[in-house]
Amino acid sequence: MKKKLIGGIACMALALLVGCGNGGNDENSGSGNSFADQSGSNTGNNGSAKGSVYYLNFKPEVDSVWQQIAAQYTNETGVPVKVVTAANNTYEQTLMSEIANKDAPTLFQINGPVGYQNWKDYCADLSGSQLYDWLLDKNMVVEGDDGKIYGIAYVVEGYGIIYNNSIMNKYFALDGAKAASMDEIKNFQTLKAVVEDMQARKDELGIKGVFASTSLNPSDTWRWQTHLANIPIHYELREKNVSDLKDLEFIYAENYRNIFDLYLNNSGTAKGLLGNKSVDDSMTEFALGQVAMVQNGNWAWGQISDVQGNTVSEEDVRFLPIYTGMQGEENQGICIGTENFMAVNSKASAENQAASLAFLEWLFSSEVGKNFVTNELEFITPFNTFGETERPKDPLAKEVLRYMNDDTRENITWDFVIFPSQQFKDDFGDALLEYASGGKTFDQVKEIVVQRWAAEKNL
Repeated sequence: MKKKLIGGIACMALALLVGCGNGGNDENSGSGNSFADQSGSNTGNNGSAKGSVYYLNFKPEVDSVWQQIAAQYTNETGVPVKVVTAANNTYEQTLMSEIANKDAPTLFQINGPVGYQNWKDYCADLSGSQLYDWLLDKNMVVEGDDGKIYGIAYVVEGYGIIYNNSIMNKYFALDGAKAASMDEIKNFQTLKAVVEDMQARKDELGIKGVFASTSLNPSDTWRWQTHLANIPIHYELREKNVSDLKDLEFIYAENYRNIFDLYLNNSGTAKGLLGNKSVDDSMTEFALGQVAMVQNGNWAWGQISDVQGNTVSEEDVRFLPIYTGMQGEENQGICIGTENFMAVNSKASAENQAASLAFLEWLFSSEVGKNFVTNELEFITPFNTFGETERPKDPLAKEVLRYMNDDTRENITWDFVIFPSQQFKDDFGDALLEYASGGKTFDQVKEIVVQRWAAEKNL
């Protein structure tokens, strides 16, 4: 899967550079498949629209945009669209509850191949859809054992250490700074030296700490038990030349601990308070200029820019790779990939399935829909319907594209799509909170991760 995703990212990067035109008007858009034929009957302003759409959204931070999209589509087509948004870290539970209802979601997300195994009985075949035709890389899908397509990626994202370049330049100007510019921070050793020196001189820099709070509120540990954990597990998969593991050794646990400890020890929040800190708290600290760095993804720009009193300008918001002390990490990039695959509920009526697919096709091919995607959701999409001028313009999306197009770096793929279950992640997050508060050693955290992984993967 890693090789497929790398190929897809390369293809998308090329397409975004040269421009692709509107795939809705190309020779592939007139697919004669049953989904395309059905979906056509669900659009238009003729007052004869059939079916309805119920989308269960994954990301709380973009709920308001999805509500606008739903209202716009209903206004244009007459097709009712309902959007319900699951709370942080509750998507699987919410889907499980909602899917059993008479009015079940017609459109939902699966988290890669692991998510597909949970929901394969509810995933319709999308092999003949226009959405699949429009993919720049046909490997950016969830494929069943039968070779059919049951999930289609709709966004490519990236995450790393977001930094405030203005604060960093202020530090580099100090006498005795451990580096002269961000260009010199290419590995963990240098990052650690810079961060610890900045923390010692935080008053000179006018900050409360280098890193934003390591949010360990139980519903907000995903940055650590999923995104950060992706890096050492990526390197273990690469070393063993596999795409999945039934038994994880967590051989690079110390590398994980390197960066996690750096976060914990160099922020403005005492370790004992981290269990009450949320991602929103962390992003607010960064937006207000109270800290210089925060680990998060390009989706966080909306959170940064929306904070009242935000002091961080767009041109100062940049990405740095998450360095952990791996050999050769000087050429490492940020983490780029997707865990978001759209699926259509195969248990829904034929009309509602067709209406749901028509809604997606409108969103990713019409001018109005693409404007929402690019400028409001700020997605980097994998579809050929988006041209050169239809790329997100926010600073973090630009940074993702910069890393995608940098041939000198190897970006880290999103291998966390193979992580066992949400319960595994929650147990990992709980153990990290206990470690941060002094209730567990890191060896105990490692033991929990290894044992829980094996218990679930070997079922």
